Amino acid sequence: QVQLVESGGRLVQAGGSLRLSCAASGGTFSNYAMAWFRQAPGKEREFVAAGTRSGGLTSYTDSVKGRFTISRDNAKNTVYLQMNNLKPEDTAVYYCAATGKAYVGSLQGSYEYWGQGTQVTVSS
Repeated sequence: QVQLVESGGRLVQAGGSLRLSCAASGGTFSNYAMAWFRQAPGKEREFVAAGTRSGGLTSYTDSVKGRFTISRDNAKNTVYLQMNNLKPEDTAVYYCAATGKAYVGSLQGSYEYWGQGTQVTVSS
């Protein structure tokens, strides 16, 4: 059983940057592909970014390409989401997710483990 705890969310002005962290415990971190999803008020949860177990392959939703970067440190059991040039439409609760499968990208239903989320608010 893997436990995931996100951190790093806060209020930031448009154009600013944040780095979210997701610390994993309870499993062998390098065996899990990781992803970030987000849910804005009144909207369904949506895919943001995903990476393979090694972090060598990544994918992003179009709206964040060139601004967000997913990375991981297997020695620290942590996955990160670096968010630059933030926009008000990035405001959401951000969740990290883990799967024991090799790589499932944006397939939300294929992730077995989820964190509780961290709030990111971008003011204009």
